[in-house]
Amino acid sequence: MRKTQRFNFRDFFYKSSLTSSMKPRPVTAYLFVPFSPFAMLDPTILTIGGIVLGIAIIERILERWGVIDLVDQFAKVMRFILPVTFYSALIYFFATFMF
Repeated sequence: MRKTQRFNFRDFFYKSSLTSSMKPRPVTAYLFVPFSPFAMLDPTILTIGGIVLGIAIIERILERWGVIDLVDQFAKVMRFILPVTFYSALIYFFATFMF
């Protein structure tokens, strides 16, 4: 016959364990994104984007009002400014970003 072992509930439940039953394992974590998406919240980038978006909204409003000559002038200027602005903002972002 086996000998039955009795435990007091309070001693068993509230007993602080001196040794942990689980051993910590080393965890290897890999980061697949080389930079944080919050890095795009640079005030310079947001300002440039806001200006370009504002000009596009003004162009659409002028088109609805029927001022086609002015809209045509905006379109000619923006055809040059938009690519230059985009590439300069991209170069600025990568030049000031700390890897």
